Amino acid sequence: LALAEWLEYQQEVSWVNYPGLKSSKYYDLGQKYLPEGQSGVVTFGLKGGFEAAKTVADETKLFSLLANIGDTKSLIIHPASTTHQQLSDDEQVATGVSKDLIRLSVGIEDLADLKQDLKAAFSKI
Repeated sequence: LALAEWLEYQQEVSWVNYPGLKSSKYYDLGQKYLPEGQSGVVTFGLKGGFEAAKTVADETKLFSLLANIGDTKSLIIHPASTTHQQLSDDEQVATGVSKDLIRLSVGIEDLADLKQDLKAAFSKI
């Protein structure tokens, strides 16, 4: 939740999707069904679109560029250029993948270190 809240205030970020955020359309459902926490998976979009998102995913050092989730190490992926690259633009949209989307699976690293890693990657766009 803390990383999702931080992302909401970053100038490079256009949107954040995490059910624990009060700004989320899923907040009430998250509180109802997952009152102890809503997982370590966060998605967000970057104002620079496809190229910005791909750059951020490629430039992080602490986050590992992997498609799986739920690891003890933090993971990052840009689905439009990796797991969903074989789909047409319309098919990507139908599956909920936008060009600017980044998915994080947050592990056990220190929050300050994760923020610093993302800030450093944001500086490359």
